[in-house]
Amino acid sequence: MTAPFAAVLEVTGDEGRRRAVEELSDPVYGGQEPSLLDRVLEWFLGLEVPVPGGGGGWVTVVVLVVIALLVLWLVLWLRPSRTRRAGGAVHRTAPRSAADHRAAARAHEEAGEYTAAVTERMRAISVDLEDRTIISPRAGRTATELAAEAAKALPGEAGGLREGARLFNDVVYGDRPATADTARTLRELDERLRAARPALAPEEAHG
Repeated sequence: MTAPFAAVLEVTGDEGRRRAVEELSDPVYGGQEPSLLDRVLEWFLGLEVPVPGGGGGWVTVVVLVVIALLVLWLVLWLRPSRTRRAGGAVHRTAPRSAADHRAAARAHEEAGEYTAAVTERMRAISVDLEDRTIISPRAGRTATELAAEAAKALPGEAGGLREGARLFNDVVYGDRPATADTARTLRELDERLRAARPALAPEEAHG
């Protein structure tokens, strides 16, 4: 029973810092500007943990455990959820008709409620594409999945679909503010998609 306990006492300040660096170096924390996690990591690396008597001791262990718990709490609290990183479903409730979603999008856009306008416009696009059998009806489809599936039938709008999905995810699941330009981009995409016709499969084109 002595060896495992000794191993705990042998965790040094450098080792604790190394483990924190490995966790906090996850690419999800990257960004152009230093994040809160970056600042916490910088503070943590600059700590000078007192070591009584020049060796290990209970004070060192307690301090390292407290710091590790604080870092873990920050990591869990600040780490973006999988839903936020990948984008969530376009529809959270039973979809209405494409016309209903478009009317709601238009009303929200005119009222300056751009986040709601973007949400309703993407839902209108989703329902319209399903109604036209360009994509198959499927519950829980994300905007990213919608764009990838629709682009196969509408390759000319592949770029617009990807951009629309990105804007939707940023606004609805990434907590980025929507603007009039964002709502306009989704509206114009919807209008183009309504006029677009699916590309013929190779065997149909030569038939």
